[in-house]
Amino acid sequence: MPHLTLLAADGATSLVSLADRPAFTKPTAPLQSRVAYAAAHVVPVVWGDNTPGQPADIDWDSTLAFRRQVYSWGLGVADAMDTAQRNMGLDAAATRELISRSAQTAREEGGSVVVGVNTDHVAEEHISLDQVIDAFKEQLHFTEEQGAGPVLMASRHLARVAQSADDYRHVYREVLQSATTPVVLHWLGTAFDPSLEGYFGSTDWREASAVLLDIIGENADRIAGVKMSLLDAASEVSVRERLPEGVRMFTGDDFNYVGLIGGADVPDAAQPDRDPASPRQHSDALLGAFAAITPVASAAIQALDAGDPARYLEILGPTEALSRQVFAAPTFYYKTGVAFLSWLNGHQSAFQMVGGLHSARSLPHLSRIVELANASHALEQPELAAVRWHGMLRGAGIDIPGVLL
Repeated sequence: MPHLTLLAADGATSLVSLADRPAFTKPTAPLQSRVAYAAAHVVPVVWGDNTPGQPADIDWDSTLAFRRQVYSWGLGVADAMDTAQRNMGLDAAATRELISRSAQTAREEGGSVVVGVNTDHVAEEHISLDQVIDAFKEQLHFTEEQGAGPVLMASRHLARVAQSADDYRHVYREVLQSATTPVVLHWLGTAFDPSLEGYFGSTDWREASAVLLDIIGENADRIAGVKMSLLDAASEVSVRERLPEGVRMFTGDDFNYVGLIGGADVPDAAQPDRDPASPRQHSDALLGAFAAITPVASAAIQALDAGDPARYLEILGPTEALSRQVFAAPTFYYKTGVAFLSWLNGHQSAFQMVGGLHSARSLPHLSRIVELANASHALEQPELAAVRWHGMLRGAGIDIPGVLL
C-alpha cells in the first residue's frame, strides 16, 4: 500500500497510509439546501517576478481554470477577496483585471460570482470619510459594470479614520444608497487583519454587531447578506438570529463551519446555543476553506439536499481539523495552505504565490496539512499529491527511504 511521509517539528519522519481517491461525484442539478461560495485564490506565472512588492504576474489560464473547477462542483465563486491575496500581494490593477476576467468566466460557465469591493486602490494611508465613500463607490460601480455581485469588504482606510460608530453608519449608508444591485457586507476579524481592530466602532463584538445590525436594518432592501469572519461561532449565531427577512448569513468562520452550515438540520454537529424559535437555523457559506476542499464541500451539501444529515456530517466533519490547520495563527497566512492544496491537487503546476507568500509556512506545518487532507479525503488525486509532496521533501534534503510514491 502506498504511504505518505510526514515531517514533525523536530525533523523526525513517519509514515501513514495514502487514502484512496475520494468517490465524490459532481452534482447533476444546482445545489438547493445551502448557498455556498468558495473564496478562490490566484495562481502566479511560474517564471514571473512575483517577489514581495512587485506587481502581481498572474497565470490567468490556471487561475480561471480553478474557478471553472469550482463551478463544476455546483459552488459559486467569491473573488478578489482576501483569499486572492487582496492587500497581501494582489495590487489594484491585478484586482480589477481579476474581477473582469472572473465575471466573464462566470457568465461562460453559468456560475454565480461575487467579488470584493474595497478602498485599497487609494495609495494614501490616511484619507477623509468622504474620500472613503468615494473610493468605495468607485470600486462598487466598477463591479456592477462587470456584472458581478458586490461584497463590501472591511476597509483599512475607514478603520483608520472613523472616530465613532456613527462614522461607520454614515459611510455605509452613503455607499449602499448608491448600489444598484444587492450587496453582501463583510465583517473581517482581527485574526485575518489586525489593522481592522474596532471595526464598526467597538472592540466588543456585541457592541459592534449592534452597529452592523443598524446598518443592515436601515438598508435591508439593498443587502443580500452578511459574511462574518470572526472565527467565533457564538457571535455569528447571535447576529444571524437578528437579521431582517431576506438577508442571508454567509459564514466566513473557517474554524466552525460544519455546525454553522449544518444548523438545525444536523443536530449532532457541534454548534453554539441557538434560539429554536428563530427562523434562521443555519448559515450559508462564503469560505476560503471551500476553495481548499471544493469536492468535499459539494458532496456534503449534496447530502443535505438528499435529506441525509448524517452523511453531511460524515463527509464534512473531518475537514474542520484540516481547515483549522490551514487557518492556524498567524491566520492571515492561511492563503499559503490554500495554494499548497491547489498544487497538491493538480490545479497549478508549481507551489508558488504572488508576493513570495508560499514561503510563509514551515515544512512541518505543511506536513500536517498533508496528513489532515489525506484523512479527510481532500486529496483529489492522492498519488499525484504524494509524488509532489515527496519531491518537495527531497528538495529540502529530507531522507524518505522506502516510500514508493
